[in-house]
Amino acid sequence: MLSYVRALLLVAIMLPVLADGRTRKYKFNVAVKKVTRLCYTKPIVTVNGRFPGPTLYAEEGDNVLVEVVNNVKYNVTIHWHGVRQIRTGWADGPAYITQCPIQPGHSYVYNFTITGQRGTLFWHAHILWLRATVHGAIVVLPKPNVPYPFPAPQKEEVIILGEWWKSDTEAVINEALKSGLAPNVSDAHIINGHPGPMSDCPTSKGFQLTVDSGKTYLLRIVNAALNEELFFKVAGHQLTVVEVDACYTKPFKTDTILITPGQTTNVLLTADQGAGSYLVTASPFMDSPIAVDNKTAMATVHYTNSVATADLTTTNPPPQNATPVASKFIDSLRSLNSEQYPARVPLTVDHSLLFTVGLGVNPCPTCVNGSRVVADMNNVSFTMPTTAILQAHYFNISGVFADDFPGKPPIAFNYTGGGPKNMQTMSGTRVYRLAFNSTVQLVLQDTGIIAPENHPIHLHGFNFFAVGRGLGNYNPNTSPSKFNLVDPVERNTIGVPSGGWTAIRFQADNPGVWFMHCHLEVHTTWGLKMAFVVDNGEGPNESLIPPPNDLPPC
Repeated sequence: MLSYVRALLLVAIMLPVLADGRTRKYKFNVAVKKVTRLCYTKPIVTVNGRFPGPTLYAEEGDNVLVEVVNNVKYNVTIHWHGVRQIRTGWADGPAYITQCPIQPGHSYVYNFTITGQRGTLFWHAHILWLRATVHGAIVVLPKPNVPYPFPAPQKEEVIILGEWWKSDTEAVINEALKSGLAPNVSDAHIINGHPGPMSDCPTSKGFQLTVDSGKTYLLRIVNAALNEELFFKVAGHQLTVVEVDACYTKPFKTDTILITPGQTTNVLLTADQGAGSYLVTASPFMDSPIAVDNKTAMATVHYTNSVATADLTTTNPPPQNATPVASKFIDSLRSLNSEQYPARVPLTVDHSLLFTVGLGVNPCPTCVNGSRVVADMNNVSFTMPTTAILQAHYFNISGVFADDFPGKPPIAFNYTGGGPKNMQTMSGTRVYRLAFNSTVQLVLQDTGIIAPENHPIHLHGFNFFAVGRGLGNYNPNTSPSKFNLVDPVERNTIGVPSGGWTAIRFQADNPGVWFMHCHLEVHTTWGLKMAFVVDNGEGPNESLIPPPNDLPPC
């Protein structure tokens, strides 16, 4: 095992020109700690004993080194969600995609540079269901003396949304996989680790944000929930959206934001109301007949000149199926597209892809109903390999993956209708290969084989532009006429609407192996995932760097 000091020396040798800022060093100790939520105490896996985990701070251009030490019985990896990882795919983190996991009692130094990014991202475990408790924010500040492109806030606050199970989450998913049925939903939603008062635990305390009247606060909101899209509201206050997924947006005001698992949203909150306390809510959005945890997490915004017993101004969260509220928010998002922060949307397309995303049913003689629910892209339920795909790609190891992932559905059908008679999917470790710097248009099409459902899709290694969306089936002849190629929102995670489609564009300017998957953890577990292999370009600056010596073995 490479020592930490030697790892730092290796970093200096391997990355002499990538960073133009300073080096930030962190140490993450992954260990078990007992915590109490909903009047119930249980041991959970944490980082540095904190839930949510510590916030990682850096500036644009900084080199970041994080030594992750695994002190639990599970294999562990950490993904730096939204970090572009230019040529540093070895630090991306998804287990068996870019690395084999860190085994119990071992460590690994993640080494990456924040290149051309600033804003809010987050980190989380990328193996099993450990993400439920192993997660935290990443705050990337602008370079020194570079101001925000919006009024400077007086204070900033990280707000992490999530879910809480009373039972062990690994037991929850393992039981579901054994039965072939869907797993139990969570017992509560949480804001910064706390659900707020609940009927089954009225003494449960919620998070409180204390504000000074007249000041403006930048809320860095992260949805770290495993399986649910969430609405976020602050009673009596408007929120000004200024950034999503570490990309600046044209500012707009709203009283409700929608944020899917894997997404981040920065909003300005001005304390312009009277003295008192104001309810903050995080509640689920699901416009299809799928079971979800319908409990609303509650926190408060409390004005400093108020007495502790001040009246609470409340708000009603949107209904669970409030599609118009969700659509209005999504349609309001636009890239800033300024001279300093242009929207470089690919205007020509080398690869025009159509991926169906949805659920299927495969035979399972040992399961409850003789079958199991699966998930897929283009009818392929992804099979995780036992050797990391990036290693197989870099060292030309045969037999690990096939680069024949279909660029369109194998069989065309009415995608948002009832679906084909045969609901069975294929299985395989199949990737789609891209030449360096090629451009991609990808249409993500929901299917109604079992039921239409929202799918937040996350692409590793890239930002992309969401150029269009619609309900029903994508029509290649008419749908592109409504594409926004001027200032579409730039993201790393996008929601595919229930019974509809989303079109994204990106340039494959980052060599390596890049995972793409649904950020509903249950769907990823069932196989709704694939990977792109981007070949090296010309010369070392367009090529994947060699793997570090402490890369975990399989």
